[in-house]
Amino acid sequence: MPTNRIHLCLAKMSPTGAEQRYIQEAFTTNWIAPLGPNVDAFEKDLEAFIGGYHVAAVSSCTAAIHLALLLLGVGKGDEVLCQSFSFCASSNPVVYCGAKPIFIDSEKETWNMSPELLEKAINDRMAKTGKKPKAIIVVDLYGMPAKWDEITAISKKYDIPVIEDAANALGSCYKGRPCGTFGDIATLSFNGNKMITTSGGGAIICKDEETRKRAIFLATQAKEPFLHYEHEMIGYNYRMSNICAGIGRGQMTVLEDHINHHKHVHELYSSLMNNPSVSRVSINPNPDFNSNFWLTTALFNDGVDIETLCKKLDAAGIEARPLWKPMHLQPVYQNSPSFTNGYSEYLFKHGICLPSGPWVTDDDVRYIVDSIKAAIVG
Repeated sequence: MPTNRIHLCLAKMSPTGAEQRYIQEAFTTNWIAPLGPNVDAFEKDLEAFIGGYHVAAVSSCTAAIHLALLLLGVGKGDEVLCQSFSFCASSNPVVYCGAKPIFIDSEKETWNMSPELLEKAINDRMAKTGKKPKAIIVVDLYGMPAKWDEITAISKKYDIPVIEDAANALGSCYKGRPCGTFGDIATLSFNGNKMITTSGGGAIICKDEETRKRAIFLATQAKEPFLHYEHEMIGYNYRMSNICAGIGRGQMTVLEDHINHHKHVHELYSSLMNNPSVSRVSINPNPDFNSNFWLTTALFNDGVDIETLCKKLDAAGIEARPLWKPMHLQPVYQNSPSFTNGYSEYLFKHGICLPSGPWVTDDDVRYIVDSIKAAIVG
């Protein structure tokens, strides 16, 4: 491990050095541009892992969400229903498009978008604006699949497309089906702290090849097929580099190992975190849900100050963070409509993320749990 500090999820390369081989191959053949054999091969590896879908590798998951919104025709004046309990990368691209995010609170089992509030929001916005929201963005948060049966049924009932933000959920499944396959379009992240990394990067997952080709067109500056540079619409510089994709190809060789490790770490936390101050360690709600447990989370009862706990763990060399501050509480979105039940606010006040990545050892977990208990008692 390159540091004594215990990080949430630090990138770990394959023991065979596969990443370096693919990167060296790119340098040897001078494929340094944001295109090339590594990009093509990484996309094929992802398609094989997910099964039956079409993948375009891009510069970030944020870029992928932006592209997904563009592909669905989201534009100025539209409204998009967004999960409030998440990172800002899920909602910021809505603003890029000139559209308006409408925030939906969480349900208690998975902490993801509440289907009940989703339907309430759709009916409210139709009554107030006279038109349907243009899209729905649902996040499989911390690797936990959303309640996809209910959300898909609502999407079909009102004929509103869904973007699945599966940034945290590569390797997670709902009823045996991989996350990243439930939305009309889905996205993945390969940031340095995800299940696998390309240093920075993401992917857009499409149901058909034509949509994938359209995504790539937009991601390569919307260049028309002429010998000269011809542009009939605004495009973006969103494609993944051949160097980064080489890292991704190597990481695919250890993806299953990483998934198994995260699940093992979660089980160990669950068995050791037997403290009356702890109300819940992240769980699969029922057999339909199979999380990769990208990050193990813990909820604490009243009387435990989360900020103080995180500072004490930091002093002990442990990276721990509060759960997401809901987007409807963020100053930048203070004027955005929201449909809330108070649950995401409760999660933010009472929960933390625990180190879970491939560098985290069993001894680290024991040390972290002991440090939490000492911090609470102290």
